[in-house]
Amino acid sequence: MKDLLKKKEKAFPYLMCLPALLLFTLFITLPFINGLWISFHRWDGFSPMKWIGLKNYRFVLTDEIFWKAISNTFIYAFFVTLIKNIIGLGLAIILAKKIRFRTAFRTAVYMPVTFSYVVVGILWVWILNPNFGLLNHFLRALGLDFLIRGWLSEPRYALASVIGVDIWKWIGFHMVLYLAGIQAIPKQLYEAAEIDGASAWQRFCHVTIPQLNSTIIVNVLLSITGAFVANYDIVKMMTDGGPFHSTEVSLTYIVSTAFRYSSVGKANAMSMILFLLVLVFGLLQLKIMTREDVYE
Repeated sequence: MKDLLKKKEKAFPYLMCLPALLLFTLFITLPFINGLWISFHRWDGFSPMKWIGLKNYRFVLTDEIFWKAISNTFIYAFFVTLIKNIIGLGLAIILAKKIRFRTAFRTAVYMPVTFSYVVVGILWVWILNPNFGLLNHFLRALGLDFLIRGWLSEPRYALASVIGVDIWKWIGFHMVLYLAGIQAIPKQLYEAAEIDGASAWQRFCHVTIPQLNSTIIVNVLLSITGAFVANYDIVKMMTDGGPFHSTEVSLTYIVSTAFRYSSVGKANAMSMILFLLVLVFGLLQLKIMTREDVYE
């Protein structure tokens, strides 16, 4: 009887994990394996598949637009991650203090997070319109006509404009995470540092940052994941990859290849290459950020 109870106790955690494992297998593992299989075929999504081996991969590896999309994706991820975390942490430090209208400021910063990508895309396409957009109108009213640009129509500004909109949408989310981390730091640490004669900058470097170690890791990983996965929506809504593929990211190009050009096999080959690149990048990032000496 005791042996039976022990076996049930040991099996219980595995049984609890079983539904999640089944869902993961059904919606992640099996589609991944199926996508890998399709990547070795020529297929338009309707007619029978034809085995062509590594031809899709050879085509993708020599496709300049695909590598431009990959480059844009990593540029997008780098700047979005960096700026979101710097500004999010800065706002959290400011709004953690007792200032007037603190709740109103917190609400205003967080509000864009609640907007859908459709709303954000339509709003900012209107604001950034070169002819009647609010931004150029504001610059014109200030006499800064030399700063007026076609923010979404000029290739050298389009990607930066989309990155700025993504930061604007999600900065409140990261601010809230940093705010929660800051409020959990014991005040005694700041008091002890102040007694020792530490300046505000020294308290920030030697108290705030080390105490926010886990929060920073979570924010950075969420930023990177969001930049690689969620950039499709904002790019699709605002520029659809143009002009001249200047805002083309890996996901928009993969979707276009699959559904606009009916090359499902090539699209799956692109997805596999992107998966490997993101996997390597993610593992390196995680290894660097979880080193014990990073925040010492």
